Amino acid sequence: MHTPIEEILRRLGGNEAAAQLTGVSPEAVRKWRSAGSIPPRHWPAIMAATGLAWEDFSGVAESAEVPPGATAALVLADGSVFWGRGFGAFATTKPSELCFSTGMTGYQETLTDPSFAGQIVTFTFPHIGNVGTNKEDMEAPQIFARGLVTKEDFTAPSNYRATNDLGSWLKNMNIPGISGVDTRALTLRIRDLGAPNAVLSFPEDGKFDLKALAKQAADWAGLEGLDLAKDVSCTQPYNWTDGTWSWENGFAETNGGKRVVAVDFGAKRNILRSLASAGCHVTVVPATSSAEDILRHKPDGVFLSNGPGDPAATATYAVPAIQGVMAAGVPIFGICLGHQLLATALGGKTYKLERGHRGANQPVKDLTTGKVEITSQNHGFAVDEKSLPKGVEVTHVSLFDGSNEGIQAKEKKVFSVQYHPEASPGPSDSAYLFKRFVELMG
Repeated sequence: MHTPIEEILRRLGGNEAAAQLTGVSPEAVRKWRSAGSIPPRHWPAIMAATGLAWEDFSGVAESAEVPPGATAALVLADGSVFWGRGFGAFATTKPSELCFSTGMTGYQETLTDPSFAGQIVTFTFPHIGNVGTNKEDMEAPQIFARGLVTKEDFTAPSNYRATNDLGSWLKNMNIPGISGVDTRALTLRIRDLGAPNAVLSFPEDGKFDLKALAKQAADWAGLEGLDLAKDVSCTQPYNWTDGTWSWENGFAETNGGKRVVAVDFGAKRNILRSLASAGCHVTVVPATSSAEDILRHKPDGVFLSNGPGDPAATATYAVPAIQGVMAAGVPIFGICLGHQLLATALGGKTYKLERGHRGANQPVKDLTTGKVEITSQNHGFAVDEKSLPKGVEVTHVSLFDGSNEGIQAKEKKVFSVQYHPEASPGPSDSAYLFKRFVELMG
C-alpha cells in the first residue's frame, strides 16, 4: 500500500468515520490497521472521500523479481503477491473471488461443484491430490472453480480408484493450480478481511506483469449482482436415473416413483443421485424454466438445486417460476442457492457473507429437533432471517455465526436448507431431508 493506512484513516477522520463511510464495524477497521490492508471493495468510497487514486492503495511494484523456484503467482486486488509452484495448465485465470475450503477430503468434488464458478479455491488442508482423480467423483462434467491453491506439492496417487493424477487432470481441464503457498496466512487474511478478488497466473514463459494482474483483480466488480446460474445450467431437459454409490455395486440403478422436476441452477450429480435413491423419478430442467415449463411435467414435487452467483440476480427469473409452482400447490425442496431463491420467493432477502461457509465440518442445529448436524457447505450468500415474513419458520441455524441454515412454510408445503445433505460429512446426519421431501409429496 503506497499511502500508509494510518494516513488514510487520518484523512477519513479516524476509525469511527471510516467505519461509517464503508458500512463496517469499528472492529473491522481495527483489523485493517493490524493487517496493514484495506479490502479493495471499500477503495471506491475511500477514493471518493479522500481524493486518493488506485495506485495509492496497491502495493505492487512496477516490476518484481521472481523468487527462485517460483513459477506461479497468486495476486490479490490490494497488490499482495503469493508466490508458488505452478501445476496443471499454463494459464492465467479471470479475476475471481478467492475463498477457502476446510474439507480434508473431496477436493475433486469441490472443484467440479458448479457452485464454485467464479472462484479460486484455497484448501486449508495441506495434502491435496494424494488420492488422485477418477470419473466417479465428478460432480459435473467439468471443473467450475477457476483455480486452486495448496500448501504442499501433490504426490503420486495412492488410491486404487485413481485413474489420473491431480496435475494431469487439471491440465486436461485447462485449470491452473499453485502449490507452496502459506495457506494458513492466506486463510487468516480471508477470515479477517473478507474474500478478496484475485488472479492466479501460471505463465508458460515465466513472465509476470504483477501490476496489471492486481489491477485486473481490483477492477472486477465481484460476485454481488452476478447471475452465474444460467452459465452452469443444462440447456435442455433430461431424465436422471443413477442412484447413490456403494463400494460393492458402484452407482445404483433406480426405477423411480414420485415424479420430481429438479431445476438446475448448478446441480451437483450426487444431489440427483440422492433424489433417485430416495424413490424419485427425476427430470432435470434448465435454470430459466418458467412455472409452465416445470408444471408441464406434472411433478409430484419440485427440487431447487444449488448453484453459483448472487441469488438476488438469479431471482429475477427464478422467483416468478417458484411462485408459480407454489401457487399450484406442488411441494418444493431447495438446497443452497435453491434455499436462498425459495426464501426470496416467500418474501425474504439475502445478503453477502464476509467470507462464506465452505467445507465439510460446519455445525448446524435443527431447531425442530434440537439435534446438531455436521454439514458440508459451499455458499457466499445467506438468507436474512429478519426479512422473512409471517408463516415462514426458521428450522436450522449455523453454530459458527448464527446465520440462517433452513426454513419451512408448512401451509405451502415447502422447505429448504443452506447446506448440502448429499455430501455426507456426518456421514448420514442430513439424509433425512430427502426422506422428508418424499413424505411431503404424499
